[in-house]
Amino acid sequence: MQPIRPLRASSLRVGGLLSRTGLPISRTSQAFQTSGRLARVIQHTHAPLVQTRQNSVDAYPEKAFKRRVQLIEEAVAEPYPRLASNKNTVSCAEFRGRYSHLADNEIVEDDTVVINGRVRTLRLVGGNLIFFDLLHDGHKIQVMCNRRRLKDIPPATFKQFYRMLRRGDAFSVTGNPHRTERGELTLLATELPQLLSPCLHDIPVDAQGQENSPYPRHVQFLADPETVNVIRARSAVVQYLRQFFVDRSFMEVNTPIIEAVAGGAIARPFHTTATEFPDRQLSLRIAPELWLKRLVVGGFDRVFEIGPSFRNEGLDKTHNPEFTTCEFYHAYANLEDLMTTTEQLLSGLAEHLTAFHKSSPFKKPNQEDTPLPFSHLNFSAPFRRLDFITSIEQSIEQKLPDLTSPDALDQVKAIFRDRNHALPDKVTLPRLLDELCSIYVEPQCIDPTFIVNPPECLSPLSKSFIHPTTNQRVAARGELFIEGREVVNTYEEENSPFEQRRKFEDQVRYSKQADEAEEIDESYLKALEWGLPPTGGWGCGIDRLCMLFTGITRIGDILPFGNLRKVTTRADAAAEGQAAEGKEI
Repeated sequence: MQPIRPLRASSLRVGGLLSRTGLPISRTSQAFQTSGRLARVIQHTHAPLVQTRQNSVDAYPEKAFKRRVQLIEEAVAEPYPRLASNKNTVSCAEFRGRYSHLADNEIVEDDTVVINGRVRTLRLVGGNLIFFDLLHDGHKIQVMCNRRRLKDIPPATFKQFYRMLRRGDAFSVTGNPHRTERGELTLLATELPQLLSPCLHDIPVDAQGQENSPYPRHVQFLADPETVNVIRARSAVVQYLRQFFVDRSFMEVNTPIIEAVAGGAIARPFHTTATEFPDRQLSLRIAPELWLKRLVVGGFDRVFEIGPSFRNEGLDKTHNPEFTTCEFYHAYANLEDLMTTTEQLLSGLAEHLTAFHKSSPFKKPNQEDTPLPFSHLNFSAPFRRLDFITSIEQSIEQKLPDLTSPDALDQVKAIFRDRNHALPDKVTLPRLLDELCSIYVEPQCIDPTFIVNPPECLSPLSKSFIHPTTNQRVAARGELFIEGREVVNTYEEENSPFEQRRKFEDQVRYSKQADEAEEIDESYLKALEWGLPPTGGWGCGIDRLCMLFTGITRIGDILPFGNLRKVTTRADAAAEGQAAEGKEI
């Protein structure tokens, strides 16, 4: 079937059209009308129908939609019934586990079970036999519906049933466990399956492998199993991280998202106001770090948080302004402890996801020997380590200047000029050093590699020391890179309120050089006065970590509903685009 242009389902209801304001348009101007119970049921829900692209032999989506509604009305009296309780109800996974021992052609007529799920595929064999697959929680069971085995079901009723059946419909099926002659575990229906909720649109057949899908995310999930697998893998990553820290006696906490001063990182925040305090400028957090360290000051020695942060910056394949991070803080832990913990976590995660893939019900039968996206990487501990300054100096074959000297910025600019490297936007010393690392050091990090001991100016929240080889003032910090991308950032926390004030002041100075607003978080400095024990901090971007372990190259594909551009597109704007497209038919 050839797909035709998308239907503006957000402006379409059975029995009525909606304007962009959500108000009904006069019935005299409706494209079509329907009658009957289904039309009344949908009309009274006040909920827009699923927005999707149609696949139909009919010339126009309105006509296909109307015909679909009529087929349902003819087949069932109540298309949206309440779900009844039944002690015989089992999931598809439970059914497979309980009856996996059945031999070919065996039927357990003494067992009557009920399975609920959505129709994934269907095939009609003659006029009295239909097979369809029910999908529930990623597990699939074949249903065989033979009219001759059903009680008091005339041919006309059975015909209405199979003409109404569509991919995406939710059904409840009662029957006996059976294994077919070909060895397929099957539910042999003893009653006509009950419709629980119809899918009013044809699920698209062209939704897989598109760079920019025209379909809403929920339609992609219905049409393309790969998108579902990615989100389930993301869930497995998050669950593993959470359990890893819980098993090591860390306490999970939730810290504020709205705050007065956005601290914990160098980034441009989102600003907002509260009705209660209209004169205060508030910010969405750019990192939870300073809140978590306040908890350590308060006596919570092991804390972690998995949650969102926000940075009002660029949007590309690897960056989204809203992103998820995992951070932990461990009192009385140093950089070596932190890097060892990182090695344990990622080595274990690689093993966990390998097992997850092998036991996953979501992979295709022909994927048994397909290499995993991360199988070419070596996660065996210990990970390789590269020193930030010495690695750059080896690559450029010269020493870096004293980075605390007044003319350090000019001398580093000269290095860029001598090597014909373009200067980054809004030049500051930290940005130039970071750019040199990205040019000369990060590309060396294919297998998991720590880049350690960066210059102090690059890490204002970490403790610093004089490097024994270069005599530069460096941070007690390690950044883990895999395939040239940063995955983990970890360091010993600066716990001196006096040193931290000095570093905050340096940070403000660098921000002014870049024409960016930055202010000192005085409340955090006050908290440090109460005593922060020697503490190790650790942060990881969940989205990028999931991209690494799933092989996904665009951050929007690892998020349940896509990037900021997708989730902020207004329904009326999408409808206008579809209307313009429809005029071209």
